[in-house]
Amino acid sequence: MALEWLVLGYATAAEAIMVLLLTLPGLNGLRKGLITVTRNLLKPFLSVIPFCLFLLMDIYWKYETRPRCESPESCTLAERLRHQKSVMKIQRNALLIAATLLFYWLLYSVTHLVVQMEQLNQRVEKMKKNED
Repeated sequence: MALEWLVLGYATAAEAIMVLLLTLPGLNGLRKGLITVTRNLLKPFLSVIPFCLFLLMDIYWKYETRPRCESPESCTLAERLRHQKSVMKIQRNALLIAATLLFYWLLYSVTHLVVQMEQLNQRVEKMKKNED
């Protein structure tokens, strides 16, 4: 399962970088190319959503089937440490899933807003040309 988490981490990093590049000021020359690339990548990145749901189900299944230590005497120190480690991994992975979904939503929203801004700027330029 480590490969799935690695892929999800890379997808999250790519989404975060694209959001950052789209929102940085001063990249007006590159913005048109960035918008095109981002719009073309939104559909493939949509597959991240069902993938995240699958991984959430995996987390839930691991949480429900993990060995339990009801009393301190029933578990050894190694078992307790393994349990705490697995809980920390579950929390880390859940945070990664939340970040992935958040960055996808941000990427979609920012791309949509930037495209609208470009269209409005083109309309303003057309109106200025028509006035002259």
